[in-house]
Amino acid sequence: MTNALTIFNQLRPHTIGYDNIFDHFNDMFESSGLQNNYPPYDIIKQSDTKYDIQVALAGYSKEDIIVEVKENTLTIKSVKKDDDDKVEILHRGIAKRFFERHFTIADDVKVNGAELKNGLLIVSLERIIPERKKPRTITIK
Repeated sequence: MTNALTIFNQLRPHTIGYDNIFDHFNDMFESSGLQNNYPPYDIIKQSDTKYDIQVALAGYSKEDIIVEVKENTLTIKSVKKDDDDKVEILHRGIAKRFFERHFTIADDVKVNGAELKNGLLIVSLERIIPERKKPRTITIK
């Protein structure tokens, strides 16, 4: 991380507004070692500004899952429930693991909603480009 900060300090006169970018990179690298590969997921680009995260969650109901957005992090996690003692399971072949998966999202990305359909949790995201970031022509006086 020290090398990245050194490089950043050398570039500082040429950048504006990137003060916390390396904090985001550091958070991503530190948290990547904690996550395993469960549950599997795909990130699908629907258009230039719309994306879907599809998470394979066979055997889960919408009551078993929490989708939460806090600052620049989208968290998808399962809720631990007590097993139903009335049901006798002779063979458990479908694992129902408890998990917590984090996705770092940009400041201008909005989570539009989530839907559980056919064993896939689909979280819809949209990048909202503010007027100040849209391309424009500057009039020369």
